[in-house]
Amino acid sequence: MSRYQACIGCAGWNLPRDQWPMFAAEGTHLQRYASQLTAVEINSSFYRSHRPKTYQRWAESVPAGFRFSVKLPKRITHVLCLQDCEPLLDEFLGQCTALGDALGCLLVQLPPSLAYDEAMATAFFSALRLRYRGALVLEPRHASWQNAQALLVEQQVGQVAADPAAIPGGDVPGGWRGIEYWRWHGSPRIYHSAYDIPRLQALAQQVQLATQAGREAWCIFDNTASGFAVGNALALQSLLTPASNKTLVCK
Repeated sequence: MSRYQACIGCAGWNLPRDQWPMFAAEGTHLQRYASQLTAVEINSSFYRSHRPKTYQRWAESVPAGFRFSVKLPKRITHVLCLQDCEPLLDEFLGQCTALGDALGCLLVQLPPSLAYDEAMATAFFSALRLRYRGALVLEPRHASWQNAQALLVEQQVGQVAADPAAIPGGDVPGGWRGIEYWRWHGSPRIYHSAYDIPRLQALAQQVQLATQAGREAWCIFDNTASGFAVGNALALQSLLTPASNKTLVCK
């Protein structure tokens, strides 16, 4: 019997009212969300810190096998631009690692203005890897980061496949191929547009190829502004889950 291995979810666990019947009726918003989906991306960590006890409470409220992806703070990526941020890395990791086994991935999203500098990028990822050895992905938004592929492979960092793509070639997974992470923001209207079934079927085929090759696969829908992310995540999950096996396992 095949097992469903991709991590499918949304940026945040808000449930639009029209989707409520698909989820458990009782529990917190996170508990209800986790009754059907296998992963979630925490974006609030980009804007503010959370106490370790908060991360621990979240981890304790979800089923075994559910995974969190956590976005690095804005101060590290956008204010300090990855430089001289070791104390902030220590602080952030001291918080989010309270998720324990439920911590599935860290997301580094860069500002469009931040160009690739080999010395800067090497120092940053080396410092991060000294502190954290788990799954790690990068979403660059300056075209020069396509020159970072060798470094990403060396540091075992996957490059996000974003839609819409902010850089040429940014719509396909890059970097280290041990993890493939699709981050779909909504297209053509970013954060708002829903994805139709043909687009989701094409994505499902890519995810299946990744999991069949033994790669870790994530699909996060960030088209939350008009409430379409949850429906798209559920539809993709249905396409990936054989009718004979509805057990959801996120590795």
